[in-house]
Amino acid sequence: MKYALIEEFCQCYAVRLMCRVMEVSASGYYRWKQRPVSLREQRRAETEAAIMETYESFKARYGAPRIAQELTATGKPCSVNYVAGIMREKDIRARNGKAFKYSRSSEAMTNVADNLLWRQFAAARPNQKWTTDITYIWVKDCWLYLATVMDLHSRYIVGWSLDMSMTEALITDALSMAYGRREVTPGLIVHSDRGVQYRSTGYQDYLRSRQCVPSMSRKGNCWDNAPMESFFSRLKVELIYAEHFESITSAKSAIFEYIEVFYNRKRRHSALGYLSPVEYERRCA
Repeated sequence: MKYALIEEFCQCYAVRLMCRVMEVSASGYYRWKQRPVSLREQRRAETEAAIMETYESFKARYGAPRIAQELTATGKPCSVNYVAGIMREKDIRARNGKAFKYSRSSEAMTNVADNLLWRQFAAARPNQKWTTDITYIWVKDCWLYLATVMDLHSRYIVGWSLDMSMTEALITDALSMAYGRREVTPGLIVHSDRGVQYRSTGYQDYLRSRQCVPSMSRKGNCWDNAPMESFFSRLKVELIYAEHFESITSAKSAIFEYIEVFYNRKRRHSALGYLSPVEYERRCA
């Protein structure tokens, strides 16, 4: 342990001075330095390199649990605690932030659908339960609005839309993408909050034209749509807060990469046994 400390600071202080302070011999230090690297040390060095590479390749979005899963999947099994210890030593951590917040608003009671989910977010098959919502993204000097549609079976984002205004068209465009990707059967539940866009006649008529059933959260209750709120929280922590978008084009490109390349196809979800949505659907198929 003393020799390792001397080795760490040998560029800053004289070796003999440190040996004298540590009460060890200089000859003993040099013998220690010339010893062959043990198999254990080689494995640790390889694991450290693999952890750093995985951490960087996922743009600091993964913490110890997901990095451990990623390494295990590539044939380098290691425990979460082992990965966490190395990450502490390297002083690296996943991007993280406070849980999502929700502010109550006084919404009208027109066109409010019943809450059909009641926080039962598990779905036995694809296209049984979808959930949708809107979030705000600041780009340089204006707001950009993102509407998304999630399949609760696999947490796959089946549809999404970006616009500079929060309109009925924004949410119907996201729903239209989802319809284009999926084989929708009658009875599909599409859950949302009570926002004015979701209570619009045009949106609800569009749902029913495909024989989908609208469902809405209770007034002022964010937990009734927790999976979507959680997705927005991760999106902002792992992408939005880490970037400074100078244009709407760059923001759209980054959001496309996050949703379509990273989140749907690569990001390991604890709720899915640390599989990505695409991999989870493939295995369930």
